[in-house]
Amino acid sequence: MKYTVLSNTAIKISKICLGTMTFGKQNTEKEGHQQMDLAVDKGINFFDTAELYPVPAEKETYGRTEEIIGTWFKKNKNREKIILASKIAGPGDYTKHIRTTGFSKSAIAEAIDKSLKRLQTDYIDLYQLHWPERYTNTFGIRGFNPNTDNKWDDNFQEILEILQEFIKIGKIRHIGLSNENPWAIMRYNELSKTGLPKMITIQNSYSLLNRTYEIGNSEISIQENIGLLAYSPLACGELTGKYIKGLDTKDSRLNLFKKFVRYSNENCKLATKKYDELACKHNLSLTQMSLAFVNSRPFVTSNIIGATNLKQLKENIESINVELSREILHEIQKIYMQIPDPAC
Repeated sequence: MKYTVLSNTAIKISKICLGTMTFGKQNTEKEGHQQMDLAVDKGINFFDTAELYPVPAEKETYGRTEEIIGTWFKKNKNREKIILASKIAGPGDYTKHIRTTGFSKSAIAEAIDKSLKRLQTDYIDLYQLHWPERYTNTFGIRGFNPNTDNKWDDNFQEILEILQEFIKIGKIRHIGLSNENPWAIMRYNELSKTGLPKMITIQNSYSLLNRTYEIGNSEISIQENIGLLAYSPLACGELTGKYIKGLDTKDSRLNLFKKFVRYSNENCKLATKKYDELACKHNLSLTQMSLAFVNSRPFVTSNIIGATNLKQLKENIESINVELSREILHEIQKIYMQIPDPAC
């Protein structure tokens, strides 16, 4: 395994992070425990979760992923060996079964305390805002629509002040953003210079099929030392090649979760076919090449991988040992220029 550090800290984390959103729906508790065992055995010390997991978010399964991680901690008594990230759910119809109070002080307090109880721990290393309260272009929306009704009061400073209180009492150690755009990232960053805590990471989608992070956010990552935690590096499994080859099953993610259609449009399939041909040309699997590309980016702090079985997980983790040549990177860029960001 290779290691980096969480930006602006001395905390060493694995370059590959174990994503857990399948635990409790696509994976049982036993399977989740097996995945965590294998991940640790392979050198991973960084887990990412969220209060709303598993995905898709439903009232019946709310918090189940954190509970599975909590029972694993209790069984193994190894909490101090894992750097743990979790998130508070943003507002919206998708999460009205959780709460409707956004990022108010009472909401944040409730979310943190419930996560700590489920995780069977007394602290979370990295606590993230899962998505913004305000309207902005996220989750595959390509452009910002300034005419959209946006009933939101600017509360960035208030949020940082609330989070600072929980840092001071030790319930969370550091804070980060997710599904966020340059304007808010810089607003939070500037406010941190007044003595408030700094958002040290951004967890956004990033893959060969969606490199929109490079348009504005990657420069912020480099210049302001705010690392990317890349999620969906395999574009919900599209970049394994199984869908274009007819190797998917009824339990494959894009077949189960129809709302992730941005990963399965015709341009995604065309780009995936070209990337698969390139990988085969260089004796790599598409999965290896796709993950190795994300691992190689200088603004990526950690690459969040997920799997539904141990064979997938092992291949994903071992991508850390794949180095892409200049020739492959050049050919990747040629394909990207032909079909840029089809999964945005």
